[in-house]
Amino acid sequence: MKYLFKLDNQQSTEVINDNLEGWKVVQGTPTMKTWILHTSNDGRMISGVWTATPGTYHATYAEYEFVHIIEGRITISPDGEEPMKVGPGDAFVVEAGFKGTWEIKESVVKHFDIQL
Repeated sequence: MKYLFKLDNQQSTEVINDNLEGWKVVQGTPTMKTWILHTSNDGRMISGVWTATPGTYHATYAEYEFVHIIEGRITISPDGEEPMKVGPGDAFVVEAGFKGTWEIKESVVKHFDIQL
C-alpha cells in the first residue's frame, strides 16, 4: 500500500461544477468548482481545490473540513455568531454541524481536506 502522494494539479482531474450539497445561493450569482485530488486509502478523507466567484451562499456542513485560503477574501458568518474574515494564507476548520453564510468578496481558491 502506498503511503505518500504528491497531488496532481486540478487540470488533470475532472472538475465538479455543481454547488456542494447543503450550499444554497442567497445573494448574487456565485459559481463554484471543485476538484477532488485525492481520496485517502481508507476512503474517509478527501483533499482538493475549490474555487468560487463573488456572491453569498448559506452552507450547512455534515462533515469536518480543514481549509487553507490561497486567493480571495470571504466573510463567514455562523448563524447567530460573530462573522470571521479570511483571506490569502489563512487556515481554519469548519466543524460538522456548521450552519451559516459564506460571503465571497473576491474570487476564492482554497485547498481543503474533508473528513467523510
